[in-house]
Amino acid sequence: MNQLGNLAQLSRMSLENLSMDNIKAQVHNLQNKLSSLRPPQEFFNIKNVSKPANFSDLQSRVSYNLGYYSSNYALIVGCLSIYTLLTNLLLLFVLVFVVAGFLGINKLAGQGLVTPFGSFNTTQLYTGLLCISVPLGFLASPISTLLWLIGASCMSVFSHASFMEKPIETIFEEETV
Repeated sequence: MNQLGNLAQLSRMSLENLSMDNIKAQVHNLQNKLSSLRPPQEFFNIKNVSKPANFSDLQSRVSYNLGYYSSNYALIVGCLSIYTLLTNLLLLFVLVFVVAGFLGINKLAGQGLVTPFGSFNTTQLYTGLLCISVPLGFLASPISTLLWLIGASCMSVFSHASFMEKPIETIFEEETV
């Protein structure tokens, strides 16, 4: 029972985070992040692709490119996340079902739900939501989906970061220091 009370508190806290000020701050933060996106001509410039000479060159390329193209890499990971949800429809359904269930139960504001089949208090509703969503969640294979997402993201980001050369200006800056 205490766990369901904590769950209800958590969902109320998440609804409090959805205030207009927080949403505006998050949108502003997202706009700043999107403004630092590198253009596709620069990101996909094939002329700057080469094999690193040694491991130290690989390390310096990866560390530089992870900072330089961080917004582009975040966009790639976001697109891969959307792709995984669209290809695993059961997982998408479970996530939408759980979020809609929490929002629906929170709209009751602590009151019981009265139906022709009987009345249910909020703890019973949370228990019912848990009993339905956990087996569906296991059937949706979220662990294999998450592992695929991690692998695909690491492979695409680190392969780009390791094969993309640093700009010539940075090479001259490193030598003078």
